[in-house]
Amino acid sequence: MSTTPDTTNLVESREHAIDDRDVVEVGEYHEAHSNAYYVRIAVILAIITAIETSTYWIDFGPFFLPTLLILMAIKFLMVVSVFMHLKFDNPIFSYLFYSGLLLAIGVYVAALASFHFFTPG
Repeated sequence: MSTTPDTTNLVESREHAIDDRDVVEVGEYHEAHSNAYYVRIAVILAIITAIETSTYWIDFGPFFLPTLLILMAIKFLMVVSVFMHLKFDNPIFSYLFYSGLLLAIGVYVAALASFHFFTPG
């Protein structure tokens, strides 16, 4: 009696389970970007972050909150679309990420409204 398991059936079943849809050629769906592209993205994100942090010492007046929310959304969309490659994935992932962004903005605005942030005075 042999103590090692027979793996021939396992290998055969794995070969039959793989079809053409499971095989992805390298570079078939993903476009390659140069290092300069990612450096440009990093510089853009750094500039947006600098604008966000400048709201601490520069008075934006009534544009303070809309500026921060818009910049937050731009950074979120850039990071998700560039670094997470959502355009190559199933559309449900894009829907989940973007609905999460909208939910976060909604919760943030609702919390600020409950503390009367938007009322003058």
